[in-house]
Amino acid sequence: MSGDHFDLVVLGTGPSGGTVATKIAKAGKRVALVDSRTFGGVCALRGCNPKKVYVNAGQLVDQIHRGDGKLISDASVKIDFKQLHAFKMEFTQPVAEKKEQSFQEDGIKTFHGVARFISPDTIDVVGTKLTADRFLIATGGRARELSFDGAEHVTRSDEFLELESMPGHVVFIGGGYISMEFAGVVARAGSRVTVIEKNDQILSGFDPDLVNQLTDSLREHGIRFQMNAEITGIEKSADGHLQVHLANEQSPIECGLVVHGAGRVPNIDELCLSQGGIEHGEKGIAVNQFMQNPTNPRVFATGDCADNGMPRLTPVANEDARIAAKNLFSETLERTPDYGHVPKVAFTIPSIASVGLSEEAARDSNDNLTVLSDDISSWGSVRKTGPTVAGYKILIDSKTDAILGAHLLGPSAEETINLFALAMKFNLTATDMKSTLFAFPTFASDVRSMI
Repeated sequence: MSGDHFDLVVLGTGPSGGTVATKIAKAGKRVALVDSRTFGGVCALRGCNPKKVYVNAGQLVDQIHRGDGKLISDASVKIDFKQLHAFKMEFTQPVAEKKEQSFQEDGIKTFHGVARFISPDTIDVVGTKLTADRFLIATGGRARELSFDGAEHVTRSDEFLELESMPGHVVFIGGGYISMEFAGVVARAGSRVTVIEKNDQILSGFDPDLVNQLTDSLREHGIRFQMNAEITGIEKSADGHLQVHLANEQSPIECGLVVHGAGRVPNIDELCLSQGGIEHGEKGIAVNQFMQNPTNPRVFATGDCADNGMPRLTPVANEDARIAAKNLFSETLERTPDYGHVPKVAFTIPSIASVGLSEEAARDSNDNLTVLSDDISSWGSVRKTGPTVAGYKILIDSKTDAILGAHLLGPSAEETINLFALAMKFNLTATDMKSTLFAFPTFASDVRSMI
């Protein structure tokens, strides 16, 4: 068993861990980087970036179909999953091939394998002991374990992104980001889609009124929802077909593919954190306001594996990384994250977006709440793209004119929400936004009509 000592050992090579490792190495420290999978992280290889390629395909097909007989006269287009997968690889393959090399060129020593703590200052990576003055844990998240019989027949999101064809019927477990984004693509590819959700609403983190609008639209596009449903088991026949059994359902759902969209959890189970004296729980590794673990001060954690009370989004991981890089070797810990108002977007078709308080939270905390909302599916800017669904809900403090929250559904919601995030970050009022001259006619200029 060999060993080595470093100033910093980073576990995880995504946008958080890789960024910190590079910054610290360029500052002259001796850095090691460990990953159990291909270097580059979930976002670049198995998450945000490749997913958006697939969503773009679904949105393109959707807009062409919506424009049939109005904007165009021939809407005979379809998604070729083999071609789409090949195009996706143009984005992921260079990361897989070049990321580790770029780390090594920066003087970082790289290791492959699962890292396990064997003491507060030592990890083991496939028989190699590494000791360090500091550790950064940035191992991200993983799909939640499923407990019903036949869970081994479920396809996870990273496996879904490697498929080159779709069966006639696809079932998605859960109604969160992963399921609802991929379901829209699969439906536009011509397959039947069923979403099984244990609660009475999909996309639980978004405004329920807008979600209801979206759900009705998705039903019109052939997506079937089984709400308040629990899977009791999945069976696979000799010919590869799957049967999904639900509680209180007489007949199972027959399909060719079942996709895991039932949530993600911090990817920390294999790290043997207790051996390192590292406080942790179901929500991840405990951190203080400096991204430092309270029970092992040489350990910092960032991103989806850190229990920082924030949504598990890439912008949050990037801010965590910025602060961790400042604090890791600082004599005095002073830097704390400035997350601001982090927008969140589900790239459904069309997109749904949110920033700031929900209506429920705003009502609980504010006595001067004004709620502005409308179904804007008939607005000119929306109809010009072809018929689709759209709506908004803006929350304003009527006394101070402050924007408390914004919730959008429809074409370009994923971009327009950033206008509200910027306004909230710089304390612009609703009147400030209304008086700002947006280029007309655009979706951004519609903001003036919303507030």
